[in-house]
Amino acid sequence: MNQLKQSLASTLKNGLQQHQTQLLIIQFLRFPNIPYAHNLFDLLPNKTVFLYNKLIQAYSSVNQSHQCLTLYSQMCFNNCSPNQHSFIFLFPACASLSSLSHGQILHTHLLKSGFGLDCYALTALLDMYAKLRVLKFARQVFDEMRVRNMPTWNALISGYSRCGDMKEALELFKSMPEKNVVSWTSMISGYSQNGQFSSALDMFLRMEKESRVKPNRVTIASVLPACANLGALEIGERIEASARENGLFEDLYVSNTILEMHARCGKIEVAKRVFDEIGKRRNSCSWNSMIMALALHGKSIEALEHYEQMLHEGTAPDNVTFVGVLLACTHGGLVTKGRELFESMAKNYNINPKLEHYGCMVDLLGRAGALQEAYDLIKTMPMKPDAVVWGALLGACSFHKNVELAEKAAQPLFRLEPWNAGNCVILSNIYASRGQWDGVAKLRKMMKGGQITKAAGYSFIEEGGEMHKFLVEDKSHPRCDEIYETLHRISIVMKLQNKLIDFQSELTV
Repeated sequence: MNQLKQSLASTLKNGLQQHQTQLLIIQFLRFPNIPYAHNLFDLLPNKTVFLYNKLIQAYSSVNQSHQCLTLYSQMCFNNCSPNQHSFIFLFPACASLSSLSHGQILHTHLLKSGFGLDCYALTALLDMYAKLRVLKFARQVFDEMRVRNMPTWNALISGYSRCGDMKEALELFKSMPEKNVVSWTSMISGYSQNGQFSSALDMFLRMEKESRVKPNRVTIASVLPACANLGALEIGERIEASARENGLFEDLYVSNTILEMHARCGKIEVAKRVFDEIGKRRNSCSWNSMIMALALHGKSIEALEHYEQMLHEGTAPDNVTFVGVLLACTHGGLVTKGRELFESMAKNYNINPKLEHYGCMVDLLGRAGALQEAYDLIKTMPMKPDAVVWGALLGACSFHKNVELAEKAAQPLFRLEPWNAGNCVILSNIYASRGQWDGVAKLRKMMKGGQITKAAGYSFIEEGGEMHKFLVEDKSHPRCDEIYETLHRISIVMKLQNKLIDFQSELTV
């Protein structure tokens, strides 16, 4: 940097030479020192589109999107015509600023500039619309393109995935003439982010079997949450081993998802080892995953100890952290500590409690039997309580057999979740526990009149590196005859075993 500054001083002393100054600007941008480069650029009497593009690209790389658009305005004002590269750098800036109006203006300029057929510029335009969730415009650009490359397809697939339209994303994916790791990862990530974990895992297994594409860090970080949510530990461990072999564990994004997978699958000791292995690379996500895992598995004191260690090591807590520590207090029955942590959010860390934090406090107070305090907290919330908050109170009323508050919690739940039979069942059980059979009868009549039925339960079973889904009395599985035959044999063996135990007991007597 000192040598560059010396060269700059020499250039200024001897007079600005276009070629030499241009080289200096590029060197400052490579270092990078964008302010120096920009100041030197401003001194140039003859500014070229090449230098404008270099500066726009530099500001785009550090997410200073306003500067990108300001430079473009200066370019137009100085009668310096943009080229296709200008638009390739400018469209991402509009997406970053969530500015559809600027994007549409640039779209018009692109068409007028004569570069409206450039595949790379149009792909950047399509990607901008997709990121702004204006899929109608993105699809229109895609359909009108004469030439499409792989990034073009990937950009639109990613857009559909981001908006939750996985059906359309899959149709595009199937139509692609060629697929790369980004194509597969866009589908896996889309399914995972939209809660379709079984489809995400199926897509990953297809990628392994049907293509020569190797997963990258984003692929791994997208499929492991699916394994965690499905409890597919065997597959998750195989993916982890592959990630480690290929050096991907060093990526914090990947190592955090490995930690989360073990934690969600109940392997707390393994999660602790991964957490320790991450070491000084830990960020708030690492701490939150560990605190949440310990809290959910009843290790409340350990969770709070990790929270104290997190503060000691200088990592600031966020919204997710407080959900974790409040859950720890809930599962540990630590009401006083929970109140203290809840109050510290705004007081010490300037974090306003959200719905999930109020839900945790209602659950904490309700489990401890402070039902009236929990109800009063709901009534004083600065936002409208949702079904989770009211559900926490109803669940607490069920445990403590409080009919009066249960009815107050159930009424908004019936409005918020008219389809949820579980709320009716819980209230009915509370009535039954208190011998109020007229209340039970009224609820049954309401469920029958509203045609409310309980959703069928289902289970996922991991076998042979694949996930199998079963409903109650399911006969859709291709090997259902073998399954039921095996279950029948097991049932016979169990009955015989029980008879043998009874016979042995009689002999003993």
